[in-house]
Amino acid sequence: MKTFKQLKAELMQSPEFRAEYERLRPEFELAETIIAARTAQGLTQAELAARMNTSQSYIARLESGRVLPSMRTWQRLAAATGTRPRVTLEPVAGR
Repeated sequence: MKTFKQLKAELMQSPEFRAEYERLRPEFELAETIIAARTAQGLTQAELAARMNTSQSYIARLESGRVLPSMRTWQRLAAATGTRPRVTLEPVAGR
């Protein structure tokens, strides 16, 4: 059985897959940021949800990338994890 890393490397050989993966990269990074902030505080999804006055299932959807947080939610996430929200725009290489 292949590992996730092996499967991803294999799929990334396809130009179509790679293009779609790159298009979705910001959403993946956002989900990873949420997970990292929560785990750095030693919180479960349920504990983070309680701090944000929301449901564990909503936190799970945020962390899966199925839901994108609003700026208000982003601020609540930061407050609940003892972090500071930051939003940036970076130049795209070759443009």
